[in-house]
Amino acid sequence: MRLLVVDDDGLIRDSLKLLLETEEGWTVRTAPDGEEALRLCVEERPDVVLMDIRMPVCDGVAATRRIKENYPEVKIVMLTTFSDDGYITSAIDAGADGYLLKSTPADGIVERIRAVEKGALVFDRGVSLSAKKPDSVMFPELTGRENEVLSLVAAGLSNSEIAEKLYLSQGTVRNAVSAILDKLDLRDRTQLAVFYWKNAR
Repeated sequence: MRLLVVDDDGLIRDSLKLLLETEEGWTVRTAPDGEEALRLCVEERPDVVLMDIRMPVCDGVAATRRIKENYPEVKIVMLTTFSDDGYITSAIDAGADGYLLKSTPADGIVERIRAVEKGALVFDRGVSLSAKKPDSVMFPELTGRENEVLSLVAAGLSNSEIAEKLYLSQGTVRNAVSAILDKLDLRDRTQLAVFYWKNAR
C-alpha cells in the first residue's frame, strides 16, 4: 500500500513514517503542507493519505477538497488534535474518508488505515463522543430508534457494537440499517455516515 503522511510537524511526520513502514508492503512518503501533498498525489497517486488539518501554505481541508476533486479514488483520513464538530463536518464536506485523533494508539491507526483502504469510513472513538450531535437533532423520515442507529453508524460503530450499546440483537440492527438506507435512498454505510455529518447540523 502506498501512503502519504501530511503534517507540518517534522517529528510527527518522521514518527508516523517509521511506524507505518513496519507494515509489510507499505511504503510511505511525507509532505509538510497541502500544496506538497497535492504535488505528490499527482506524481505518485497514493492509496491512503493521513492529513493534518491546520498547516501553513494549504490547510488539510482545502488540500483534501482539491485532491478529491482530481483523484476521488485516493482515500484521505484526517489525523489531528482537534475533535470539535466544526472541523469534522468541514473535513467530511471536503470528501475525507475518516477522522482520527493523534492520540489514537499506533495499532488503531494501522487498523483504521486498512479499513479505509477497503472502503470504510473511519472515526476515532474520541471524535465520535466529542462530536456527538444534540439529541434534538432528528431526521423526520426516520423513527427514533433509526435515528439512534444512524448516529452510531456515523460514529463508526459496527452492527455488533451498536447492538451492544442499544441492547438490541444484531439482526434488529441490520434491519434498522437496511430500513434507513431505503428511506434515505442511500447505498451503503459510508453514504449514511456522510449524509449524517453533512446534514445533522
